[in-house]
Parts: sequence; C-alpha cells; structure tokens
Amino acid sequence: MKPSHPNIVFVFGDQWRAQALGYAGDPNVRTPNLDAFAARSLRFTQSISTCPVCCPWRATLMTGQNPLTHGVFVNDVPVRGEPAYLAQWLGEAGYDTAYIGKWHIDGHGRSTYIPPERRKGFRHWRAQECTHDYNASGYYADDPAPLRWPGYDAEAQTEEAIRYLRSAGDRGPFMMMLSWGPPHDPYGAAPERYRAMYDPAGLVLRPNVPNEREDETRAKVAGYYAHCSALDACFGRLADALETLGLADDTLLVFTSDHGDMLGSHLQWNKQRPFEESILTPMLMRWPSGFGTAPRTVTNQVASADIMPTLIGLAGLPVPATVEGRDLSEAIRRNLPPDPDEATLIELPACFHQYAYYNGGRDWRGLRTARHTYVIDHEGPWMLFDNAADPYQMRNLVSDPAASDIRSRLDRRLRAMLEARGDRFERGADLIRRAGYPTDQRGDPVYRP
Repeated sequence: MKPSHPNIVFVFGDQWRAQALGYAGDPNVRTPNLDAFAARSLRFTQSISTCPVCCPWRATLMTGQNPLTHGVFVNDVPVRGEPAYLAQWLGEAGYDTAYIGKWHIDGHGRSTYIPPERRKGFRHWRAQECTHDYNASGYYADDPAPLRWPGYDAEAQTEEAIRYLRSAGDRGPFMMMLSWGPPHDPYGAAPERYRAMYDPAGLVLRPNVPNEREDETRAKVAGYYAHCSALDACFGRLADALETLGLADDTLLVFTSDHGDMLGSHLQWNKQRPFEESILTPMLMRWPSGFGTAPRTVTNQVASADIMPTLIGLAGLPVPATVEGRDLSEAIRRNLPPDPDEATLIELPACFHQYAYYNGGRDWRGLRTARHTYVIDHEGPWMLFDNAADPYQMRNLVSDPAASDIRSRLDRRLRAMLEARGDRFERGADLIRRAGYPTDQRGDPVYRP
C-alpha cells in the first residue's frame, strides 16, 4: 500500500436535502462549520439520489449497483447477489475500516444484532440497523450485548468517531463512515439549544410551499433546521479533530446525505419523490494533498451508484467488475467539465410506506439532465420541468405543446436507457411479490422492529 493512498472519512446525514445549508443559499439555516468547509473544498452541485429513499441508497453506496440489481428497492430487506462491497474491497487492499451510526441494509430487523459476517467488510463497528429515537438510541459493538449512546446520538457518535481517529495512526490507511440519523424526522428531537435558534414564525419558506400548509411546514422546518445545526456542530468537531491529529492533509473528507426531504413543498413530505427537494443532496470533498486547497465547484452529475467507484478510484485502486456506477475520480482530479448531454436515471421501482399510504404514491422512472427533469409513471409522461427557468419546479410542462419536442426527445432517451438495462418498468407491487419480500394486507413491505 503506497503512502499516497488517502484515508477516507465519509460523513452523511439522513434526509438532508441539498438546499438546507447556508452555503447553498438557504436564508434560515445556520451551518457555519459546513459553510466554512465548503469555502475550502470541492462543492458538488449535481449530487443526485437516484432512488431517493434510505435503504436503496445505502445498498447502492456499498455496492455501486442500482436497486434493481442489488435487490434493495424498498426498505428493510437484505442485499441480494454477491457484489463486491466498498469496505470489503478497501479492506482487502490494506485499509482499516470503521462504521459508526445508522446502518440499515441488513434486513433482519431494525434492532437486531448484526454479526461480523454481515457487516460487509467493516471491522470497527459501533452501529445499529435503524432507529430514529435520537435521545435513547441503541447500538452494538463486538458482541450481542446492546449498548446505548448517551444523550443526542449524533453527538455521541461523533465523539466515537474522534476516538477512532485518535488511534488511526497505528492502523495505516483507513476508511471510516459516520452515519447520522438526523435530520430525518422526528423533527422535534434535536437538543433544546439548537431548537431555540429557530422561530417558526420568522422562517422564509420556499416558494413552492402552498399557503394551506404554511403553519405545519414552519413548525416542522424549524425542527429540521435544529437537527441540521446540531449536525453542523458535530461536523465542525470532527474536522477540527482531523486537523489537530495531523490527519487532514492526507484524508479525503466527504460530507453528503442519502436523499432529501420535501418539507411541505408541492404539498409533499419526506422523500421518494422526483422533485429537487427529494433527489438533490449536498456533497463536499476535501483532500488537500490530492486536490490542493483551493475551493472548486464541480458540476458533473454524481449518481448514487457513482460514489463507491469514485471513492475507490480516488484511493488509487481498481474498481470491482460488479459495479454499475461510474468512476469519476479522473474527472474530479483533472477538473474535467461534464458532458453537455449528461443525464442521470432516477427511479422509484416501488412506492411504499409514507408515500404509498398518504400521498397518492406511484412508481416512477425519470431522467435528470443538466437542465430538465422528466418523469414517467405507469400511465405515461408525468412531469417535465425546466430547472433552469423554473428552479422551484412550479410549472409542469409535460402537457405544454411548446415543450413537446423536448418531452419526446427525453422520453426516447429514458426508454432507451431502461431497455439497455433490461428494465421493463414493471409495477412495484409485482416486483415486491416476485422478490418474495414480506408484505402487509395492502401489499406494502413490512419491517421487523
């Protein structure tokens, strides 16, 4: 292992949308540490959660495969097949590997102990499958004895991450992932000192939040921002620790999220939607000895499946043959401009849980290009937005005669991409049934607590 291979510290929140940061232009949220980090990092403006829901993104992160390949296209089911996993691949190349926080790709129950053979190559382990009880959060270490994070779990998990970094010099190159549960709801669970920072009445809402949901949105967004500010402070402590320990120059430090949150925009909540609030995520990277110290904006699209091969490429290692995403490491290193015809396939193979229950959910496929979002459902074309002219996606052009040529061109391209990967756009209920996933009487996938 060459000394030039970077350490990797990969930090991500759950449901943190790209728009909810000071550096991204949010007029309300206070994220001074991430804003300062963005001012000296690579800032990605087109980081796209291609299947914007928790488990599908996480399984894609670990495998570099798309949901219909690895089989995790709904929550709370295990990965299928035999892909190469990120931590396994790095571990075989000499990296020490650590995972701290929320896991959520085991599929054997949300509070079940995950033995070493199901940890996908991670050695240092302080994790639980899934919980959003942020002030009474459990986890496991090296044996089945349940443990509990003291206080607000993201703060305790960050301190555990710093403890790991203090001993990292004895391990050679390392890859550590820190996975926070917030700012995912419940929105009122952040520490009081952060909740006190936000007055719901004083918030400036996005223009696409309808007036009839304004009061409800203000209350929830205030709590969401409180989580963001709490995590911002955690990120600041972690970044400071890397500097203090002399690790910052040779460490690729990444901040991102699995997907966004609608937070009342278009009368919608949570995720699984093809709107910008759901599919766009923040992404920052800093590696002084690899990228230099000058800040840079990166406009290349980064799909969920691209993250694993790009990290492996930046580590100077070959990408596994099972990966479906692109290795963007060369484009990032050389500051190559994106292909003007670049397009990312976005999808929800099966709508489920909150989206299916409460908001008229539907399965969908779509394209996100540099300018447009185009989406189809089982009835045909559903959405077409010109994101440059209409950044809040308030004018659906799908039935506009003036946009028919654009719609036709994007439709042909989308269907060609689906055909190329063998995707017949089956109904989600059929996919779930054929996969043999357990369902309730409505056909919705169920999970074990």
